[in-house]
Amino acid sequence: MGIGVSNWRLAKAVAILGQMGVVSGAALDSVFVRRLQLGDPSGNLRRALSKFPWPDMVQRVMDTYFIPGGKPPDKPFKLIPMPRLKMKRAYIELVIIANFVEVFLAKEGHAGMIGINYLEKTQLQTLPSLLGSMLAGVNFILVGAGIPIGIPGAMDGLSRWTPVELNIRVEENHQHQKFTHRFDPREYCTEPLPALPRPKFLPIVSSDIVAKSLMRKATGEIDGFIIENHTAGGHNAPPRKTVKAGSGPQPMYGPKDIPDLAKIKSLERPFWIAGGYASPDMLREALEAGADGIQIGTAFAFCEESGIIPEIKQEVLRRYFNGQLEISTDVKASPTGYPFKVVRLTDSVDSRSGAGARKRVCDMGYLRQFYFDGVSDIGYRCPAEPSESFVKKGGGRQETLEKQCLCNGLMATVGLGQPRAGGCEPPLVTSGEDFSFLPHLMKKGRTTYTAKDVVDYLTSGIESRLMNRKAVQIETV
Repeated sequence: MGIGVSNWRLAKAVAILGQMGVVSGAALDSVFVRRLQLGDPSGNLRRALSKFPWPDMVQRVMDTYFIPGGKPPDKPFKLIPMPRLKMKRAYIELVIIANFVEVFLAKEGHAGMIGINYLEKTQLQTLPSLLGSMLAGVNFILVGAGIPIGIPGAMDGLSRWTPVELNIRVEENHQHQKFTHRFDPREYCTEPLPALPRPKFLPIVSSDIVAKSLMRKATGEIDGFIIENHTAGGHNAPPRKTVKAGSGPQPMYGPKDIPDLAKIKSLERPFWIAGGYASPDMLREALEAGADGIQIGTAFAFCEESGIIPEIKQEVLRRYFNGQLEISTDVKASPTGYPFKVVRLTDSVDSRSGAGARKRVCDMGYLRQFYFDGVSDIGYRCPAEPSESFVKKGGGRQETLEKQCLCNGLMATVGLGQPRAGGCEPPLVTSGEDFSFLPHLMKKGRTTYTAKDVVDYLTSGIESRLMNRKAVQIETV
């Protein structure tokens, strides 16, 4: 999931067109506070904050992070606390507010459908994030990169304003101690409490096996599925097979990695298909296979409304038309251990190794591993942090090789990179493999395209018999 790529502007544009717009919930607390530190020149954040039900909570966040007129360009952003099992009240309030603001702005001024997409890996922020988005009236919750068994039950509890909890996965927990994150919304929100309609829950899965497992084991209702194959951007499910190459093990996706749509249809839940479906023919194929539509990431990621900075959009588009666009499925880049698609950019600093490599630092911490300290508590480590630090915490040095800091790299891609002594953090761009839509969107010398162009292209020529359901869904890459 891209940090800040599918922002509220993009999601709103798609929803106004009659489709489902989905904002990225990844690192939304950091995105929000960095926008505040840039001074909120448009006033959009402050307008949304004025609608939040508890002004005292808003004031505490504003006092901590807002900079009238914005910070100097070379001054570092003030960092927020890294998430921990025992989080301070101020951080929880920030997470609630950040999610409220993004969804509020995406829903403002229209009656369309808005969802928010969370990464299952970032478990510690999930519960207050859900509350914030539900306070803003989000219609759908999407969760990927894992098996989110506990999310639907948590949504049920939050809709009733009751305490909820999620089990936390902890490595090296040989004593099988149970760790949970408990969250009581009434500790943060005072009477009178507004109604909280329960959104629909759509887990993102890569196979019918995972879908069936969720149906059996989830703590609440599964309202549908996003079926994502390995050509989609961001994190992918690991392949059934890897092959040896000069650079080490490489993913080799084959027929066994292709989702069985007939078995998924038999679950009798709505589903949308993602990964390489950005064409009218693929939309028609999905609908005729029983899907309720398609999920689109890459085509929207490089449109005018997305959060990627214009310079990167232009470079990617130029390289595609010049036949120089390189997108690789990197099995080592992500600290999560999942394959991750990376776009190679001209003049970008290679953060892996060699001369001029990015200095390793972990100061955001969204993808940190939780491990048992052997006594009674959990520790935190990230394979992308300085190697010596990771090893001191019990990690293996081999695990750190070629790891990239997705947190800082993806923030830089949307213009929120952290200034450092040696220059700003280099961007890291992720994308799906399929760009065949571009020639249809950029005819007659055009250099940009809009979200409307994407929707018009995808739905062109689709028979009305197939268009009686939601046909396009946006999700960040």
